[in-house]
Amino acid sequence: MTEPIRTCADHGPFAADDGRCPVCDARGARFLSRDRRRRLSKFVSGALRHFPDDVGLEVDDRGWTDYEALVDAARRKYDWAEPRHLAAVIATDPKGRFERTGGGDGEGGRVRAAYGHSVDVDLEPTDGPVPDELYHGTAPENLPSIREAGLQPMARQHVHLSGTREAAVEVGSRHAADPIVLVVDAAAMLADGHRIAKRGRETYTTAAVPPTYLAVPSSGTDR
Repeated sequence: MTEPIRTCADHGPFAADDGRCPVCDARGARFLSRDRRRRLSKFVSGALRHFPDDVGLEVDDRGWTDYEALVDAARRKYDWAEPRHLAAVIATDPKGRFERTGGGDGEGGRVRAAYGHSVDVDLEPTDGPVPDELYHGTAPENLPSIREAGLQPMARQHVHLSGTREAAVEVGSRHAADPIVLVVDAAAMLADGHRIAKRGRETYTTAAVPPTYLAVPSSGTDR
């Protein structure tokens, strides 16, 4: 569940279950409600990943757009959205879905989604380490096509993989009440020349995962 954002007088915005600053343990002041954080985050994700043209954004071939333009788009959507709110949503995103360069608190620079695009962008390689095994959560009814064709990006540019089984279950739960988790032999993929890039905090992307690199359970009991 998305936590509300609070702010610490000394350390700025944060999101924590207990409402206390993770640096100094001070009780933070209420900054952005859970509902407004969720709505603003969802809007920013969609605008940067899927429909920049619809909200008046120009995204370059690496996925970057002008930060002030994103602020203006958010304000057109929500009259309560302020630059400081947008900056806090980006900075506290639990999965590291956004990247921002330059600028200060709510001002200047550029911003992009770290992964998950359906619009045509070419994200540069990263040098983040890749675990030997990665995971993918999915609905049980997808197993027949996965056994035949592996994991394909579908409507997005890349296949998304998780760094932990727990994260894969969370992702799979968006698509099924009883998701299954596939294990990806990432070490073998890299050895065979497939590119895998770390994006965000626990997400990894690749063009596709052929069936030979997948441990696919025979039923929906592997979670």
